[in-house]
Formats: sequence, structure tokens, C-alpha cells
Amino acid sequence: MRKDHRPYYIKKLWFGFQRFYLYHFLAPHLDDLGDNPFIVKPWHIEIFGAPVRIGGNITLLGSSDKKTRLTVWSEQKDIQGITIGDHVLISPGVRISAASEITIADNCMLASNVYITDSDWHGIYDRSMPQQEVSPVRLEENVWVGDSAIICKNVTIGRNSIIGAGAVVTSDIPADCIAAGNPARIVKFLDPQKKIITRKDRFSDHESINMLLDQKERELLGDNSFFKWLRSCLFPPTDI
Repeated sequence: MRKDHRPYYIKKLWFGFQRFYLYHFLAPHLDDLGDNPFIVKPWHIEIFGAPVRIGGNITLLGSSDKKTRLTVWSEQKDIQGITIGDHVLISPGVRISAASEITIADNCMLASNVYITDSDWHGIYDRSMPQQEVSPVRLEENVWVGDSAIICKNVTIGRNSIIGAGAVVTSDIPADCIAAGNPARIVKFLDPQKKIITRKDRFSDHESINMLLDQKERELLGDNSFFKWLRSCLFPPTDI
């Protein structure tokens, strides 16, 4: 990891700009956005269609090479659309495409390139028009979905379960287990004697965490100056 040469105030301005972009350009596309969102590079996050609701303390990450997309494609009215709970982590490249209803409960974690959909989008025999049949998808509390996994229509994943990287989930997965493969199958059940620590358990006191992070950044960036930072941009150093 290379050293951050930015002065403290430049980094604060950067986060301020991200926050401005979030509330000025991205949030208006949402039906609801909870308190204390941590959204990195919101210009690489695409919201299309409605309704899309996001809970509090969300961590939503965008990247130039992995757009994060939350889309609702439907001509029907009064659908549930996409609902995302509190303390959820969504990594770069995640795509959530709803024709009717996709629900992601509190404390879920979605790794990069995860794809979740509640429809096949075309019929098997009539491929000229979108399929009318849709089947809701639900991720219950504290589900962890690994890199590049696919969650198909009419699937419920039970509380605390883990979906392995690259898995294709075509049927329900019960609570408290690990599933992997294509199609995904249970490979292990979690130990009921061991306590599971959720994102809410770790990060619910956001004010204290923000104060601690701010103090650390002041210490780490305190010796940086504007001209040193500018020089590092024009002539990148080799220090790591």
C-alpha cells in the first residue's frame, strides 16, 4: 500500500466532495437513504428505476472498472423493487436487477461482482418479450455472498449463511450454513456454539469510530504539505 501524500485538509475536501455528489446526484434517484451512509466514488454507482430503498450505515463502494448497479426494470405499479437494510456492505461490481422484489436484510455483505436477480428476463420459448413471471429474492440477516456468485429468482438465503465465491444459487439455502458450487449445495453447517459478530455489532457506534479515524488521519497526514502532495502527483514516488 503506497503512502497517502495528501494533506489532511485535502483528504477532508475529497470526502466532502463525495458527500456532495452523493446527496446532489445519487440520492435523488433513491426512494429512501438511511443515516450515516459511507459511499465511496458515488459517480461509479448507477441507480435506475424505482423503488430503490437503502437503510442506514450502508457501505456502498464504486470503482471505475467495476460499476455498481441497482436497477428496477418493470412496467408494473406498486412493486416492492429493491430494499436494502442497515449495515449492509456492497462491493464494487455488484449488480442487483429487480423485476418485482429483491430484499437484502440487515448486516448482509456482498463481495465484488455478485449478481442478484428475481427474473429470467426472457421466456424459454418466447424470447421476443420480457418474461411476465417473476419470483422474489430474499437474503435474510447477516448473509455473506462471495465474489462473483449469482443469486437467481425465487431464492431465499437463510440468516447467517455464506455463499461461496462463484456459486450459482438456484434454490433456497437454509440458515447457518455454507453453500458452494454450481448449482450451490450445502457443504457445511456453522457451529451453533460460536457467536457470530455482525457489522452492526462492530460499527454501530459510528460517531466514536469516525472520531477515531479522524484522529488517526490527522496523525498519519500531519506532516504532508500541499506542495509535497502536488509533487507526488506529478512525479509519483516509489516509496511503499
